[in-house]
Amino acid sequence: MDSIDRPHASDRFADDPAFAVHEGGKLVVRSTRSIDSLADLALTYTPGVARVSSAIALEPELARRFTWAPRVVAVVSDGTAVLGLGDIGPAAALPVMEGKACLFSEFAGLSAVPVVLGTTDVDEIVETVVRIAPSFGGINLEDISAPRCFEVEERLRERLDIPVMHDDQHGTAIVVLAALRNAAKVVGRELGSLRVVVSGAGAAGVACTKILLESGVGDIAVADSRGVLHTGREDLTPIKRWVAEHTNRSGYAGTMVGALEGADVYLGLSGGSVPESAIASMAPNCIVFSLANPIPEVDPEMAARYAAVVATGRSGEPNQINNVLAFPGVFRGAIDAGATRITEEMKLAAAAAIADVVGEDLRPDHIVPSPLDRRVAEAVAAAVAACARGESPHPVPAPLG
Repeated sequence: MDSIDRPHASDRFADDPAFAVHEGGKLVVRSTRSIDSLADLALTYTPGVARVSSAIALEPELARRFTWAPRVVAVVSDGTAVLGLGDIGPAAALPVMEGKACLFSEFAGLSAVPVVLGTTDVDEIVETVVRIAPSFGGINLEDISAPRCFEVEERLRERLDIPVMHDDQHGTAIVVLAALRNAAKVVGRELGSLRVVVSGAGAAGVACTKILLESGVGDIAVADSRGVLHTGREDLTPIKRWVAEHTNRSGYAGTMVGALEGADVYLGLSGGSVPESAIASMAPNCIVFSLANPIPEVDPEMAARYAAVVATGRSGEPNQINNVLAFPGVFRGAIDAGATRITEEMKLAAAAAIADVVGEDLRPDHIVPSPLDRRVAEAVAAAVAACARGESPHPVPAPLG
């Protein structure tokens, strides 16, 4: 055995089942064809493969049919914003990216390859992904810290003709919108009538704010660690200035806690904690989404004393806001439709599909499907693909199967 495979006399990880799941990694690459004869070898590799490569060289669109690329998503991270762990670097981020690849396979039937990068430079990240993109049908950006993540995604979307999505932004936003659509139904409200306070102006906070604006929620206040964003602040990044210019219709310049007084919705995407008095000051039949992991900003049991609907990001709690409800189906639908990008309309369609899966089972403790509900990815993929085909000015290939 190699030294890395040699068992230890005293293994400090032996009693933790999480380490057993990750032992040796969670992914392998397997051939879809067996090689049992010289004829198999000649068709799988040389000389037979040369005929296929020559055909693709003459007609590049044939790569969609005769390579794996359209079915494979690259899960790309630089390890700077991993889960609730922060900047832990690419090696430590790799188990998370492997896990994401497992979810793509399990829920959408797509292969995925984790790619962790030994750089945090925006130019280097963009150039690296552009160079490897011909091997993939989509790029899932993951756990890249703000504000760099905004520029990385925007530049890749401009340069690549395959779907690119930063899941920490848009996967979160899609599921939040789905949950809020159904929570609003529970309390008998329209989205446009809600006053929302978003705690956190990072990747997820900005993306959630944008999708809520697009869905018709007009009264939103967004807070960072220094208070509510407003146009009078001089410390705003370009992204935060955009948010300030499109939210906070009253021009409130106080704290997040102050903004919660009389608010209908609290959306926590920042960590930290919110005092009980602030939740108690919200409007009757309010909605609390406290999504920090592993410790929500608002204790769910406390929130339930004041809110009609409570959601968290934690497994084991009702109403788990989990990105796995969105990203597998979004990429599958986009790839099936031959889409070159994931548009805002496709994200809205995905959110509606997730919300609709709940159907007649809607109740205060069931506003989103279970993350294990196999209907979700199928519904999302169908909605995204239909949206993509409706938007495309050209015919697109049939689904991959």
